[in-house]
Amino acid sequence: MSAISEFIQGLPKAELHLHIEGTLEPEMMFELARRNGVRLPYPSVEAVRAAYNFGNLKEFLHLYYQGTDVLRERRDFYDLTWAYMEKAKRQTVLHAEVFFDPQAHTRRGVRFADVIEGIDEALRDAENLLGLSSELILCFLRDLDAQDAMTILDQALAYKDRIAAVGLDSAEVGNPPAKFAEAFARARQEGLLTVAHAGEEGPAAYVREAIDALHVSRIDHGNRSLDDDALVERLAEARIPLTVCPLSNLRLQIVDNLSNHPLRRMLEKGLLVTVNSDDPAYFGGYVNENYAAIQEAIGLTREELVTLARNSFEASFLHPKKKVGLVARLEAYAAAH
Repeated sequence: MSAISEFIQGLPKAELHLHIEGTLEPEMMFELARRNGVRLPYPSVEAVRAAYNFGNLKEFLHLYYQGTDVLRERRDFYDLTWAYMEKAKRQTVLHAEVFFDPQAHTRRGVRFADVIEGIDEALRDAENLLGLSSELILCFLRDLDAQDAMTILDQALAYKDRIAAVGLDSAEVGNPPAKFAEAFARARQEGLLTVAHAGEEGPAAYVREAIDALHVSRIDHGNRSLDDDALVERLAEARIPLTVCPLSNLRLQIVDNLSNHPLRRMLEKGLLVTVNSDDPAYFGGYVNENYAAIQEAIGLTREELVTLARNSFEASFLHPKKKVGLVARLEAYAAAH
């Protein structure tokens, strides 16, 4: 392992853009299929991995939702979440803010309670047993209608003490943020924070719309923000974070090569940008692999890696005092290495 790889491995960090369903490794997919009597359209783990050769977001989502079919019981959601948190601990993630897609499960007949209680129990155990803090973010599927989002929000409010924020994910093109303005307004009234995927495949205008119509605290992805100079200035001035996912962008062909990734320009323009893994089981790497890949591609210095890690704590939904403590751990690590 190179010196810079070792530095990344031990670098204290938060992960803010992680879909728990996207951590479903092929081995677990087969195990849960066996446990739940689900017939998979693949004969082997190797065949599943071969299927991960998708060409765009639409093709990925088809495989992603196919994979979720093995998640049936509360125990499945616990096991999935626990496996990710153990991985995060090994990668020196100190805090994780985890997305989940309840509509992908309830429309298959899975009880909302089983989804959230399984995930939440694993997150609590991770804090108690691994010392890894977390927040849970409920995402609306934007390719479903706005009423569907409101319906799932109604179910979620019984558990709002376990949910930090609502978000917006799935197929972006043709599903602008404003479509969900009413659901987001209701969530904010109930005391929840808001985030949204915007500017991944969609235009910079979607980023602006997410800020103005949904009043988001963070933009997930946000690559296309750089197409609009006034928007970039606004993001920098307001310190609105962007949760960038390099390997995801590469696999979904948002960029043709990581050397052309906009992260360097984002840093140069003073944006509060973070590095995350998105759907790591599908995109070839967890958060440290994303740090390592983008570092190698664009030549990030140790100081820039520390800046990205510091940004991850600043952009989190942690209490300010907790942020200060985690940044202090980061600074001590950087000074010692």
